[in-house]
Order: sequence, then structure tokens, then C-alpha cells
Amino acid sequence: MFLSKLNIDVTSREFRRDFADVHQMHRTVMAAFPQVDDEQPPRQKHGVLWRLDPSQQGYLLYVQSRVEPDWSRLPQHYLTEPHQVRDLRPLFDAITGGRCFAFRLVANPTRAVKRDEKQQSARAEQGKRDQPRRVVHRTPEAQIDWMIRQGERNGFVVPAGRNGRPDVAPSPAFRMQGKTYFGDEAQKVTIDHVRYDGHLIVTDPGLFASAVRDGVGRGKAYGCGLISLAAAR
Repeated sequence: MFLSKLNIDVTSREFRRDFADVHQMHRTVMAAFPQVDDEQPPRQKHGVLWRLDPSQQGYLLYVQSRVEPDWSRLPQHYLTEPHQVRDLRPLFDAITGGRCFAFRLVANPTRAVKRDEKQQSARAEQGKRDQPRRVVHRTPEAQIDWMIRQGERNGFVVPAGRNGRPDVAPSPAFRMQGKTYFGDEAQKVTIDHVRYDGHLIVTDPGLFASAVRDGVGRGKAYGCGLISLAAAR
């Protein structure tokens, strides 16, 4: 696995275009990876996850992938300095049971809500399936509960901090919007990013390594799910 660090030039016209359309941002990231000729989507095939972190100069773009990307395909003047790529093998070697890490995750914490009869009828008239709609968790308490449930599914727990509360702090990052297309039909995409900073303890190394490799939660094509780990503070 590889992790790329790219210092974005926020004056770049192409970046401003991407920031205004999260689907276009996804396409710009994926342009650095080879095309695939099987049925698996390229993002999943190459294990691509990305995240935008605000910095003093603008934004840092982190991209994790199974194959080494070719960033020469980025638009000219997209970056302020040469990209950096590092091998994540030492990180995965450090994932052991009981190991405590500091972590950062940008996620799209949501819950499924059943549609009412009027909404179900409207979708039926449009030939759409009756699927629950996704609702974003807005309160810190619900966002922390979501994080704890992700730990139960992905081989880690969030320990208690000095105040006895879960040692994780959610904070609203930014909203990204865009459009994706199914045939000729455009569908609006809205991703409310929530940034989590805190600590975790590995309970199942294999399951947790899979979560680090494949990402956590929904919206992985749109800047969510990439877990960054560091030595516990």
C-alpha cells in the first residue's frame, strides 16, 4: 500500500473546479491510476481512498492506494511542490492486538431512514426502488456513537479519555457537492464530512488492517474513509 501527500495550489483553476464538484474531484484523483478492464470499479480495484485536510497554505490531499499512482497526470500547476509517496508496509506491520494509536478519520456518518408512503409512491412513479434514505448524524453524541459502532465492526475500540468520555472528538469539516450520472440521469451528490481525531486500541488485527486498507463508512469515492494512524500521544 502507498500513501501520497500532495500540497494543493488553491489558486489552480482545476482545483477550484474539483472542490465545487466532488465527483470531478474523484475523477481527478482516479486519473493517476491505470484503467481496468474487468467489472470491478477502478477505485475498488486499486484500493483508492483520499482525504482533503486544511493546511496553512490551503489543503493537503492524501491518497492511499494499492498501486503507486502516476501524479504526472495531474493538471499543470495543481500542486505547489512535488508530491511525496511512501510505502505503508511499516504501518501495517505495526498493527498488533492491544496496540494503541492516535488516529484521524474523515467520514460521512449517516443512518438509514425509511421513506414515508408519499415518498415511496413518488419513487415508484419514477421507476425507482424503495430504498431508505440516508440521514447525516448532526450531533457530536450521535457522531461519537457512530464511531464506536464502526469500531465494533472493524476490530478496534475507542478508549475512555481523562474525562471518562470516549477519547475521540468529532468536528464538522466541510460539505462537498456534485453530480454523478446514471445513463443520462444526473443525481446530486452531497457529502457532509465529519473529522474524527482521537485514539483507538486494536482488538482484532486482521479486521482492523482490512479497515485501514479498505476504508471505513460510506462515501469512500468522495473523500471519506481513509484512516491515518500515528503513535499514541
